Amino acid sequence: MKITPFAARVPRLRPDPIIMANTILVGAQWGDEGKGKIIDFLTDEAGVVVRTQGGNNAGHTIVHGNKKFVLHLIPSGILRRGKICVIGNGVVVDPLALVTEITGLRKKGVPVGANLLLSDSAHLVMPWHRALDEAREQRKGRNKIGTTKRGIGPAYGDKAARTGLRTGDLLDAVSFAAKFKARLRESNAVLRSLGAKPLPLQPALRHYLAAAKVLRPHITNTVVWLHDAMARGRNMLFEGAQGTYLDLDHGTYPFVTSSNTTAGGACTGSGVPPHRMDRVIGVMKAYTTRVGEGPFPTEDDTIGEMLHGMGREFGATTGRARRCGWFDAVATRYAAMINGIDELAITNLDGLDRVPRIKVCTAYRLDGKTLKHPPTDADSWARCRPVYRTFRGWMQDTSKARRFAQLPPAARTYVKALAGLTGAKLRIVSIGAGHDETIRL
Repeated sequence: MKITPFAARVPRLRPDPIIMANTILVGAQWGDEGKGKIIDFLTDEAGVVVRTQGGNNAGHTIVHGNKKFVLHLIPSGILRRGKICVIGNGVVVDPLALVTEITGLRKKGVPVGANLLLSDSAHLVMPWHRALDEAREQRKGRNKIGTTKRGIGPAYGDKAARTGLRTGDLLDAVSFAAKFKARLRESNAVLRSLGAKPLPLQPALRHYLAAAKVLRPHITNTVVWLHDAMARGRNMLFEGAQGTYLDLDHGTYPFVTSSNTTAGGACTGSGVPPHRMDRVIGVMKAYTTRVGEGPFPTEDDTIGEMLHGMGREFGATTGRARRCGWFDAVATRYAAMINGIDELAITNLDGLDRVPRIKVCTAYRLDGKTLKHPPTDADSWARCRPVYRTFRGWMQDTSKARRFAQLPPAARTYVKALAGLTGAKLRIVSIGAGHDETIRL
């Protein structure tokens, strides 16, 4: 069956009226920093929003038009008319999850059609990847990583091993079915060796072939499309998933994800070269959270119980309660270095509205030494003890502020200090989930 290239059916591109150029947005902590809300806010100035890595193990929660949306694979720009959303080659895509997400958006009245492009080079998350993820995590016992068991790691593993299937394979149903059967046989052998139950061929293949029909119209060479869009003057926002310290190379290895969550991943995951990127915005909470296992020097049960009691800090993807702690300037300073962060967006400031004394970690103590940057070894990082500086809380509601000057003086002092300790310019302060609950400096 001949498939007409989808890019040919995209409306003619016109230059964006606001000059923002190309912006990379990354998480400066362990993920869940509120990137979805900041992306939605910045989308006003971008014509194209590009997702560049990760899979449906991550989630962005956005309040748009008084409705709450949780997006896992589709870029946040899908909620805005006139925006083109691109799932780049660096993303691993579960076809069933993507179809479910498309269907869910359409049921809520969000059009998904010519405004969504899917790279033909993105790798697929298959049923055996999810089964392998769960089987391997169970065998690790107390040494588990804390994965979401969505198959992301095994999918990236197949990509590196050059045995993975890609979205382009979905364009030919006969060829895809043959590849599916061959990979299922190989993976079942591995599952048996791990003591796990092998997967039946049907109905899995039938479900994936049905998903392929839905996704085929969206599949195209997104690298060529993005370069054409840049030539036509479109502003682009590159949307990262998770956070700096879940990066495969720079995070708290092995308690990391399987892709590059730092700014460099935006280039490799989209095909847009580094010299075409104009700025990097780092998103960080006014405190620190992480999900899963691994070192967390500023973790504090008291602040965690307070935030959970407020209904905050539960994972958008898993629903798991996040681990919570005080702001870690050692970590964010290093994140600014790795990513080349130019500007900062501080979120969840309102989460500290009722905290009388707020701690900020300014250094670590390890084996009698003071560290200004985190160690690369996870075991050493876990033994670090935070050196705190204490700030006076503001003890009043910040959610009604719409200008920086309207924030309580103690709150202004606090966020300025966080920016100074991190080493980047403060640009955005978020004091709620709504689009209007955002202060731009």
